[in-house]
Amino acid sequence: MQKVRGVGGLFFKCEDPEKLAAWYKEYLGIELDGETYGTFNPNEARPLDRTVWSTFSADTDYFEPSKQAFMFNFIVDDIDAMLAQVIKGGATQAGEVVKESYGDFGWFIDPAGFKVELWVPKSFEPAE
Repeated sequence: MQKVRGVGGLFFKCEDPEKLAAWYKEYLGIELDGETYGTFNPNEARPLDRTVWSTFSADTDYFEPSKQAFMFNFIVDDIDAMLAQVIKGGATQAGEVVKESYGDFGWFIDPAGFKVELWVPKSFEPAE
């Protein structure tokens, strides 16, 4: 049986792709390879970094206040500093920072209305 080896990208629609890509470059430091896209180098990942794939119930409120059916999650080094940075750029913080045993989390709504989760990973033991 063939298996998926990882996430190959995040692709989504928005009203002004160039403007939103430039905002992500300026306020989240995502390097762009073109006007509307960039790449993450897996060789730059740290030992606790991982990509999580997860389904949610159709009636979840976890993505609120965004009305989108999906949410981004980005690994960062400092949630408070990143939140301050994106808020300076016009984002809105969504909720308070939460500290869990497997990492710290913070959220914001980007200028296009997408909810973004920031994550500082800690040691993680997946459920068996």
